[in-house]
Amino acid sequence: MLSRSTSFPYPLGVTLVEGGANVAIYSERADSIEVSVFADDGTETRTPLLSRTGHVFHGLVEGMGPGARYGLRVDGPWDPDEGLRFNVNKVLLDPHATAVSGAYDWGQAVFGHDLDEPTIRDDTDGAGHVMLGVVTDPGTFDWGDDRAPRTRLSETIIYETHVKGFTMRHPGVPEELRGTYAGLAHPAAIESLTSLGVTAVELMPVHQFAQDSHLEEKGLRNYWGYNTLGFFAPHSEYSSAGDLGGQVDEFKNLVKSLHAAGIEVILDVVYNHTAEGNDLGPTLSLKGIDNESYYRLVEDDKAHYFDTTGTGNSVNVSHPAALGLIMDSLRYWVTEMHVDGFRFDLATTLTRQGGDASLHSAFLTLIQQDPTLAPVKLIAEPWDTAGYQVGGFPADWSEWNGKFRDDVRDFWRGTEGMLATLSQRVLGSPDVYEESRRSPLSSVNFVTAHDGFTLADLTSYDEKHNDANGEDNADGESDNRSSNNGAEGPTDDPEILARRTRQRKNFLATLLLSAGVPMILGGDEMGRTQQGNNNAYAQDNEISWFDWDAADSELRSFTETLIRLRRAEPALRPDWYRHSPEVGGPLTVQIVRADGADFEDDDWDDPDAKAITFVLMHEGSDAFALLLNAADNGVDFTLPDAPLGPWALELSSDPELALGDSAALTLAGSSFALLRSAH
Repeated sequence: MLSRSTSFPYPLGVTLVEGGANVAIYSERADSIEVSVFADDGTETRTPLLSRTGHVFHGLVEGMGPGARYGLRVDGPWDPDEGLRFNVNKVLLDPHATAVSGAYDWGQAVFGHDLDEPTIRDDTDGAGHVMLGVVTDPGTFDWGDDRAPRTRLSETIIYETHVKGFTMRHPGVPEELRGTYAGLAHPAAIESLTSLGVTAVELMPVHQFAQDSHLEEKGLRNYWGYNTLGFFAPHSEYSSAGDLGGQVDEFKNLVKSLHAAGIEVILDVVYNHTAEGNDLGPTLSLKGIDNESYYRLVEDDKAHYFDTTGTGNSVNVSHPAALGLIMDSLRYWVTEMHVDGFRFDLATTLTRQGGDASLHSAFLTLIQQDPTLAPVKLIAEPWDTAGYQVGGFPADWSEWNGKFRDDVRDFWRGTEGMLATLSQRVLGSPDVYEESRRSPLSSVNFVTAHDGFTLADLTSYDEKHNDANGEDNADGESDNRSSNNGAEGPTDDPEILARRTRQRKNFLATLLLSAGVPMILGGDEMGRTQQGNNNAYAQDNEISWFDWDAADSELRSFTETLIRLRRAEPALRPDWYRHSPEVGGPLTVQIVRADGADFEDDDWDDPDAKAITFVLMHEGSDAFALLLNAADNGVDFTLPDAPLGPWALELSSDPELALGDSAALTLAGSSFALLRSAH
């Protein structure tokens, strides 16, 4: 705790000092800012920030200590046509608040009276509602001997999951902890992760977010959380300790517990937009503090917002204040919360300075030179509503590789002429990354993610079934590259069920045996279904929650075996796949036709060819042959010469496959096989 007799402009937000707190708020266009501290009965005490350094208002608030709930009242001109939306009647959330109490309530006041009194200068965004910051003391949590696992990217296996969804029905998690950070930190939940073998969890948004009025009107809720408001605060609804600051320590304990188990924590972060929406959206924080600095406004029409996110607004990464907010948040989560990496939602929006995405944007430049962020994993979702930038991020970033998802789906559903493209994906997408001297580790490979079908549904539905979202099944992606394998949805037909099982294993094997960084959608390993809903963002219920009682234990065991193999065998997780000997380095992979012959140029486009063999090698380690057959019928494979000892069957989705003494085998339709050549 600092001792200061006068206030200071940095750091922004609340800093504890003797006898109170220093509060510093950036606003280029405001006339005045007051800090409102609220007692338990709703009594409000206002303190003006009387000092100003540059565009930062700052001052000391006496008696403001840990647990205090506070908001901001920002006064200035009201002229929406010029992008000015100041209203001193509104109580706004401090953008740097490290904890948040309350929720945006579209219907009634949190404290029993309206803290956002409507006036002719109010933009009428709903009756009484506030989200208050809570003062926290970062020095109270005991991190003990916590150490970041720092798992090498080449050894990383990511598990994308949801704090609430993973734990809400977990039989080993006490009922009172389900749906919370403490529930995910429970030994039973962690054992579910460690026994699977993943090395990192990628948590769907845990920054404080707000609910949506259009969902609440339908009796639904925002489950995914891509509606962020507080970039520093753990979402309070996932806290068993309430919303008065205990959520911070509870999240820290989650990170500490996962680290102790050797599991890294990657956060899915939403810095591209906020919950304040477009010109008709609510004023909750940034919009009322300095609208034009924090949001991109339409040129020559500042009443409206430039939007490449599909949410109504885009954060103004061209402005130092917005960039500073993002960078402060990233550093905070690394230094204070000990997280190990970030997946940036719609990251392309963050690289747009003058409208176009740029590798040399200020956002990417700031991150690249920041020593705090240098050790952590950086993963881009390399697209937004205005552009697709797979392969366009710097060398020290990884990217969600949508090409892997689409091409692997197409291959296994039998699309013609896929062998050339499929081989690129299995080899780490060198067609995307190798020209810029980026390794396969730039590619985060995935077949399914939160946005879209689960693996079970990918193999059970031809069409989306999103009626529960209340949008007449018009929402969600229509081109899913899926196959129901003979019947739409649930069935008792044993042949269809067997084919679905094979396909699920095929997808998991392709994912976990390809070069790159694999990401598994949480629940895919146990056959989790969303009943055909491919856009379950509003389903905070059994549609989205993991049904542990219905888990496919055989599929789970199969996935564990695949992960164990990948982690144990260097040939299955190369750092740098040079697939052509003429470009340098030892030959680590051979690609041959099913008949054992080398591919000729015309073979790659053969519409009838749907089978391929990869021979994967690594100096000093066992070699493997990966056989893939996406044809409906069985295919005779001639095995290439074994590099070491004779080929032995390691794993397959063909339950009838047997490997004899001959140099050939017949692999059933829609199946894979992995063979080992051991020393």
